[in-house]
Amino acid sequence: MAPKLATWMEENLPQGFAAFAFHREHQRRLRTTNPLEQVYKDHTRSTRVTGFFPDKASLLRLVSAIQAETNDEWKTGKTYLNMES
Repeated sequence: MAPKLATWMEENLPQGFAAFAFHREHQRRLRTTNPLEQVYKDHTRSTRVTGFFPDKASLLRLVSAIQAETNDEWKTGKTYLNMES
């Protein structure tokens, strides 16, 4: 059992520690799922308000619009990770 574990650790642990190569202020943001959770909340809130979708295409249009808006906010709004510092 130990040889399999050792092999797995050698292959996978470097990926797990990759976040430590970034600046200290970026490490916290890289290890959290806060941005993803916010996108999920936006989708949930919008789909609950609408309540009924006549077909899959209408749901896809709404979710695509939310994603496009989120993308614009991330491009022009507050920088989540400032890689220039």
